[in-house]
Amino acid sequence: MNKEKKRKIVAIVKLVILGIILIGIPLYIYLFQRELIKELSNFDNIKGYFEAHEIGMVFFCLLAQCIQIVISIIPGQWIQIGAGYFYGVVVAYGISVIGAILGSVITYYIAKKLGRDAMYLFFKEEQIENLIKMLNSKKAMIIIFLIYLIPGVPKDLCNYAAGLSNMKFKPFLLVSILGRTPGMMGSIIIGRQLYTHSYTSAIIIGVAASICFVLGIIYRNKVNGFLDNMYDKYLE
Repeated sequence: MNKEKKRKIVAIVKLVILGIILIGIPLYIYLFQRELIKELSNFDNIKGYFEAHEIGMVFFCLLAQCIQIVISIIPGQWIQIGAGYFYGVVVAYGISVIGAILGSVITYYIAKKLGRDAMYLFFKEEQIENLIKMLNSKKAMIIIFLIYLIPGVPKDLCNYAAGLSNMKFKPFLLVSILGRTPGMMGSIIIGRQLYTHSYTSAIIIGVAASICFVLGIIYRNKVNGFLDNMYDKYLE
């Protein structure tokens, strides 16, 4: 078998693997596990799961957080609220962080192993290339932190772009987790406030988080423009 034929076979295998992860799994969940998605969108249902399977739910939270980062199907906020409700702030944050680390490892190395061409089949080439340019800049750390901090910015795509960039995994992971922390903590604290029946505090935090999220969506293009300008400025 010549090198060109081997290269084509490897490329096909890579695409099949990526397709299974990004399309096959979400499609299976959407077609055959709709009840699961529906149930996980309701806090009372999640509360019931935690009460019935307290130890097992720790591993479920880890897996759910990981999957949410890889394919963005399960709403992660409800999982974090549930973890905060039952396990407290410290333990829930630990669970969320470990799950986020696992998801980041998977997405980063999927992109690194499969390469640009495979990513272009599932994401817009322009978006990926813009992110790669920013991640290769001297101020990449600041940019990554802002991407993961500000609501509405494509965080999950950034995971894949990081795997295609020159950035090492450890610094990317550290800064991305720091950027995710405020959002995670907000959801976790809401869960804990509900557990202690501090409903006013939970409502205030929830409203503030919702406002930030809506503003992030509304001004998403301006935020992306700001990040682009920051990249251009610091490359001069």
